[in-house]
Amino acid sequence: MLNHILQSAISGSRTKPSRPHWKLSLLKYFSLLAALMLSYQSLCAQTTGDAPIDSYIVKEIGNPALLMAKDVDRPVSPASLTKILTCIMAIESGKLDQNVLITKESTLVEPSKAGFREGDRIKLLDLVKAAMVSSSNDAAFAIAIHLSGNVNAFVASMNYKAKVIGMKNSIFTNPAGFDKGIYNGNSSTAGDLMRLTEYSVKNPVFNQVARLEMVAIKEQATGKLYALKTHNKLLNKYPYAVGIKTGYTNRAGGCLIARAIKDNKDILLVMLNARNRWDIASNMFDSAFSDSAPSWPPVVKEKKVYKALSLVKTGHKPKTQVVAALKLSHKAKKQVVVAHKSSHKVKRQLIARLKPGHRSKTQTVAALKSNHKYRKGELVSLKTVKKNKKKATLS
Repeated sequence: MLNHILQSAISGSRTKPSRPHWKLSLLKYFSLLAALMLSYQSLCAQTTGDAPIDSYIVKEIGNPALLMAKDVDRPVSPASLTKILTCIMAIESGKLDQNVLITKESTLVEPSKAGFREGDRIKLLDLVKAAMVSSSNDAAFAIAIHLSGNVNAFVASMNYKAKVIGMKNSIFTNPAGFDKGIYNGNSSTAGDLMRLTEYSVKNPVFNQVARLEMVAIKEQATGKLYALKTHNKLLNKYPYAVGIKTGYTNRAGGCLIARAIKDNKDILLVMLNARNRWDIASNMFDSAFSDSAPSWPPVVKEKKVYKALSLVKTGHKPKTQVVAALKLSHKAKKQVVVAHKSSHKVKRQLIARLKPGHRSKTQTVAALKSNHKYRKGELVSLKTVKKNKKKATLS
């Protein structure tokens, strides 16, 4: 549709050869911008209608182009998706083989939790598995206390790490994803969470843990086993899904960061406050792999337009180039108008010069006429002299 609009706009401007060249160029640029804006508004109408998701992103790993997106910079509660940051920090600490003492503070958290008891000794790697696979809040708090000594110190490290990764619109208040009471204000965006996930999947340990559907965790002193399983129903629903993390709170709604691999395509999906995560995620992945337009959610086929405008907020380069071109065209128009005015001024000056010349011509003609009269008088006088001379000769 966009190509048709563009071709119609451009070809329409070329069917009027009587217009000056600069007018054709200006009309072409304005037609292009109008077509881009119409396409973007149509896209927004599709993606922001009654879609049961507050915000989302779908993209291929390593490819900057977005396949689908909505409100990517809108701050929302990420719920347990927060644990991805907690776990990647634990993995990068180099302490995965250490035994972690479970403190009372770690056990006094809301479900979901693994059920660790105060005094248990669990390897840090197993706590990462518990936090990622079953979204265990006690595991996330145990990680934070072990690595930084207390939760507040770890939260400070989380926010610093987030900025290093490029998560400019995120604020974390706890390692598990709580978003009320003393932990109110824990927030992120779909764009930031995509950056976090793309950063994390580069780590082979994270990739291995993120794919697990269940895990048995051993308490090091007694040998007691804690059997945990994933809450991610997409792993059973969609055959190409390979993790990564679910999340839910009353404020955040259903959240999901998922990954699917098919036919050498590696697709990541982030959705926040989704009312039917599993079906929607399946449809999104199908659309991303097939490049076909589903009934919902819509695929952004006009990638160049999407990249040019990119939800307006991002201000990508193609839009800037179009605006710059329009400014140049407008500047060219102004130059032509100035030149035209200058030419008109010159014309007026020439006319003004012609008028005195015309008066000079009149004066010249008058002078010639006067001179002609003078010559006629002179001739008459000469004839009289000649006649008198002739009479004198005869006499």
